[in-house]
Amino acid sequence: MRIYFYFMENGNINLQVGNNIRSRRELQNLSQEELAFRAGLHRAYIGQIERGEKNIGIQNLEKIAIALKISIKDLFD
Repeated sequence: MRIYFYFMENGNINLQVGNNIRSRRELQNLSQEELAFRAGLHRAYIGQIERGEKNIGIQNLEKIAIALKISIKDLFD
């Protein structure tokens, strides 16, 4: 519940998660294309997620977390 309230108070959850994915990707010096390849997703989809344009599902969130070698929880911090 704490995460839910944080995002409700601080803006769009899709944009917040997308920004966290972008930050983690950039910390690892990965391109969107490389992250997409590792996660088994399309590069354009990664871009849409990072811009907060897509409502990402749990399964795809898990694929991205695994590709980044982090937990799903880390994408909400």
